[in-house]
Amino acid sequence: MGFLDTVLGRKPSQGPSEGSDDLFDDDFQRKLDYLALVSKRAFAGRMRAERRTKKSGSGVEFADHRDYQPGDDFRYLDWNVYQRFDRLLLRLYEEEEDLAIYFIVDASSSMSFGNAKKLRYAKKVAAALAYVGLANLDRVSIVSTADKVMERMPATRGKQRIFKVFRFLRELDAEGQTSLEDALKGFVAQNKRRGLAVLISDLYDPHGFERGINVLRYNKFDPFVVHVVDEEEAKPKLAGDVLVYDCETGDEREVTVTAKVLERFEEAYREYLAEIDRFCTSKQVPYIRADVAVPFDELILRVFRRGGFLR
Repeated sequence: MGFLDTVLGRKPSQGPSEGSDDLFDDDFQRKLDYLALVSKRAFAGRMRAERRTKKSGSGVEFADHRDYQPGDDFRYLDWNVYQRFDRLLLRLYEEEEDLAIYFIVDASSSMSFGNAKKLRYAKKVAAALAYVGLANLDRVSIVSTADKVMERMPATRGKQRIFKVFRFLRELDAEGQTSLEDALKGFVAQNKRRGLAVLISDLYDPHGFERGINVLRYNKFDPFVVHVVDEEEAKPKLAGDVLVYDCETGDEREVTVTAKVLERFEEAYREYLAEIDRFCTSKQVPYIRADVAVPFDELILRVFRRGGFLR
């Protein structure tokens, strides 16, 4: 799964995972209001300049001229050009649109490994960033993925819609195998309007995380990668003869765990993190590592400082 074939750990008993009833409690919602306020301060003065589309229409910023054609609106004729050059030209203006933000939440089985801490954290990050988008009057939609698009929340806008986001995220469960490439091919086929695509995932893909990110890039979405990590996965508390398994496929393997094996395992983990960082940097894809041990609101502030989300 990504940096190696299996997630190293004893097969867990089928006990309950951490519940999600308290994910979006009153304290969480108070923090959302603060984060939205901070985002507006960081965002002030940039919306108009950075949200213009390349289309021409009836906005307020002059874009270009074109020849007059019968049936065109006389109000847009440039009479100054007519007086100087005796040509009928129409003034064209740039349209401005709200930004489309897509949150792609990895809900494959690896996200539930370790008592579902990664999935819970991903839900909080998605909810917080969605609220910021809604407060800025963007159009926000959410999908969950494994090896395909699993669930979809249609686009919505206005911060009062955050409770729709809460309901959608609360109901997400982790299941299935990871294939970012297949899932994101389905995503781009379903969403013709391009925009910001925030991928929230542990990036454990046996076929390579690069393929999925490239699907977004090649289809002219603007990817932003939030890489959910749990540092405990780098240092499993294991020793002796254990049965390790792949939490998505169920494949099992007997392994003798020694101090040297654990050291090599951590080295592979660190190299995998570095590989993701190098790839995103080389492709100019905004990337942030989201450690589940970091309070979600602190992580969101890091996202703001990183840039690429507030547009």
